[in-house]
Amino acid sequence: MSEKVVLSKVDGSVGLIIINRADKFNCLSMDVHQGLQDALKTYEENPAIRAILLCSEGKHFCTGADLDEVQVTIAANDKNTLRDFVELGHRTCTSFEQTSLPVVGAVQGFCLAGGLEISLGCDLLFAADDAVFGDQHANYGLIPGWGGSQRLPRIIGFRRALDLMMSGRRLKAQEAHEWGMVNYVVSANELRAKALEYCQLLASKSADGLGMMKDLAYSGADLPLESALKLEENEAVKGLVSDDVKEGLAAFSERREPVFKSR
Repeated sequence: MSEKVVLSKVDGSVGLIIINRADKFNCLSMDVHQGLQDALKTYEENPAIRAILLCSEGKHFCTGADLDEVQVTIAANDKNTLRDFVELGHRTCTSFEQTSLPVVGAVQGFCLAGGLEISLGCDLLFAADDAVFGDQHANYGLIPGWGGSQRLPRIIGFRRALDLMMSGRRLKAQEAHEWGMVNYVVSANELRAKALEYCQLLASKSADGLGMMKDLAYSGADLPLESALKLEENEAVKGLVSDDVKEGLAAFSERREPVFKSR
């Protein structure tokens, strides 16, 4: 392969993961999925990295799976490779959720089908004011394969999710924001800068504290409230004796900014 399909770039304490297939509308091949996972793993092993920004080169964030690759595999009746393709995409989205690092997505242009599923795996989402979101699977007789049918209802609600999945219609950035799919809508020419600025803000916080908040939010989401609250209570007690809490409280008393330890 002459050009890397996924690029990595470090900006201070932020690790950027950049899908680099602009000529293919950043569609997701097996190589792209593997590149995304490899980049994340590299950042997880680097204690200087405290937040992740997922973004793309070109006009569009991601228009979904590489259907050329999928069609070749279907034509060959290669069911094992098809399963590998679905499982690989699942691992990508799940890895963004399961990492202790906060993962922020920055979406421009089209964010469709598998691209939508990748964005749903992020913890927080910035969208350019020209962004368009949609689940296009129903238009081609497909169904979501990378968690879309499960994450979308949890994020925007059951009926709204069924509307998007079944109709194949598209949402503009502002409507996606109103539905709770997107955290911030910014001008297209400021998208990456604004998302990076936010990542740098997260990187200034306690890595252990943010990691535990993230874990609690995901772990408790499907528990009964009483069980989830008990989980929070236990972790909060452990957290109160951490070095970062001691530093944070000392900084509060001394009227200065805290300096938290490395991961």
